Amino acid sequence: MLSYILFIATIGGIYGLLALSLNLIWGGVGMVNLGLAGFFAVGAYASALLTTVGHGPIAAGWLIALVAGGVAGLVVTLSTTRLREDYLAIVTLGFAETVRLVASNEIWLTRGTDGISGIPGPWKRALGPDFNAVYFLIVVLALLVVFFVMRRIDRSPYGRALRAIREDAQVAQVAGKPVLRFKTEAFVLSAAIAGLAGALYGHFTSYIAPDMFLPLITVYIFLAVASGGTGRPAGALVGAYLVMTLLESSRFFVEWIPGVTAVQRAALKELLIAVALIVVLRLKPSGVLPERVPPAPRPS
Repeated sequence: MLSYILFIATIGGIYGLLALSLNLIWGGVGMVNLGLAGFFAVGAYASALLTTVGHGPIAAGWLIALVAGGVAGLVVTLSTTRLREDYLAIVTLGFAETVRLVASNEIWLTRGTDGISGIPGPWKRALGPDFNAVYFLIVVLALLVVFFVMRRIDRSPYGRALRAIREDAQVAQVAGKPVLRFKTEAFVLSAAIAGLAGALYGHFTSYIAPDMFLPLITVYIFLAVASGGTGRPAGALVGAYLVMTLLESSRFFVEWIPGVTAVQRAALKELLIAVALIVVLRLKPSGVLPERVPPAPRPS
């Protein structure tokens, strides 16, 4: 039972990183990124290939995942500089599907739909059954570092500039803010965090495959940020664990329903999650922890 709880808590922490990543650009700048699963996959495959094929250290794998996610984010941002709102969302969704299809078909690089197995975990053999507990602490440490950075950004003049762009990019540009540079920097940082989350996921499960990076992951993270509180890092974390709790608890609820098939159970599970989140958003339209915009400092 303890091992199962640690597993869920670790995956929840990884979802928390993805939620912080999405909250930075959606809650901070107002950019809709439907390709979060793609950056998640880029980081997972980059780290997995470096540590399995290249026999590199795990720490280097995490670092290369950060870089790979950031570079992918930079490429996507530079190719969509003139796109806004719905069009940006469509392009990022297409990017995620492109990554998944490349991973499925380029067998020489990604081993196709068979996936990459044997991804090493830090001190996994030496730790034995204690591996889940140690890895949970590693994920919590990464989560705290990213959360601290996000809070510092949120409360800084840089964060206020991002929110100004979110509210009205034209007004921010007239005020002298380099809107394109701010958007690019935020998107690259967000993609890098998603890449790190992918690397942590791969080294925890020891196996990755293209069907693990479906668009449904992006949907779950959007639900997490919306239910936790858009624009607030703490809300993103609360939402991530809320969604994770709903995902796992609904698994047990549908088992108690008699006379339904496995396919119907899967559909009922998604229905229960949807109903629960509708109730949360009905009671808390701005999320469990709504955004609190700190006042600007008074001039001395």
